[in-house]
Amino acid sequence: MFVRIPYSDNELRITEVTTTPFGGKTEVRNYPVSRRENIMSLFRDKKPFWIPANNEIGSFSGPWEKHLARGSRSDFLDDFGIQWTYEPIAGGSIVRGDAKQLLDNVNEWKEKVIIPNIDNWEWEEYMEKTKVDMSKPLQVSFSNGFWFERLISFMGFMPAAMALIDDEQIDALKEMFGVLTDLGCRVVSKYCEYFPAMDMITIHDDWGSQKAPFFSEDVAREIFLPFMKQYTDHVHSLGRIIYLHSCGHNFDRTGLFIEAGFDGWTPQTMNDVETLYKLYGDKMVFGVVPCDPNLPKMDEAGQRAAAREFVDKYSEPGKPIMLGAGSSSTATPAFTEEVYIYSRKVYAERG
Repeated sequence: MFVRIPYSDNELRITEVTTTPFGGKTEVRNYPVSRRENIMSLFRDKKPFWIPANNEIGSFSGPWEKHLARGSRSDFLDDFGIQWTYEPIAGGSIVRGDAKQLLDNVNEWKEKVIIPNIDNWEWEEYMEKTKVDMSKPLQVSFSNGFWFERLISFMGFMPAAMALIDDEQIDALKEMFGVLTDLGCRVVSKYCEYFPAMDMITIHDDWGSQKAPFFSEDVAREIFLPFMKQYTDHVHSLGRIIYLHSCGHNFDRTGLFIEAGFDGWTPQTMNDVETLYKLYGDKMVFGVVPCDPNLPKMDEAGQRAAAREFVDKYSEPGKPIMLGAGSSSTATPAFTEEVYIYSRKVYAERG
């Protein structure tokens, strides 16, 4: 619950420097409340104490990373039998180019897709070795998800895209997505059982290219929306927050993301994020990435002025935001610090 706490310059004192899973550094300030309390207040009450950054969320993987992800900077065979190859230049993994596709047609899925038995995963082992920092919200990220990205891994991009509009595959596709969504719900329930301190789920499903979505809204509404809604309803029934990771130009799908029940999304910068915020900022928490190319060229006073302008733009009552993933590479230290200072003052004065 939000309580008005006046800002103090002593909050800028660095109490700790932590290392992120990918080797970055995060400075921990002398916050008036924990980062966990701030982000929970943001999502639950729409009243954060300051605009938080994405790196203020603690991430862990659990057995997902070993069984159904794309690998962590290494080649990887998932439980569906898909071979992933890590590409250092891209910083991510792709299905190995010479690998035979699991499916040529979705109608084959019952014979060729073996649903993993998650009861056999190493839950106890991961529970024992997972260290929980209760000063931060705890999040697990399900890369590759259960829907379009998973279908691409089974078939390749073009056959997967064609399957979405092939009347002879639609029924089988819906049936398979239903089974995969049930799998996803069971996975979430297991995580909540073994990691009860977990606050947030992030699910991946990229929907767009640089310029447009991959498929029409009618396709999205018929094929994906029911299963996404089933999944988000399940996550919410367990008392957790559900965040969407979806790359691409998905401006025109934002209303559907909200209808599907997602609590937040970080749009990539090819989207008109300012307009999205004006239209939907009271319905979804956006992760906003500062993208002014001139920011690093400004002197410190200019960077701090830009930060205050940023906060003024994205701090309307009932419409809080986060600094989205990627902000650390586009925002300067002075900008980020001033976002903290100025947003703390704005929210403290508003109450």
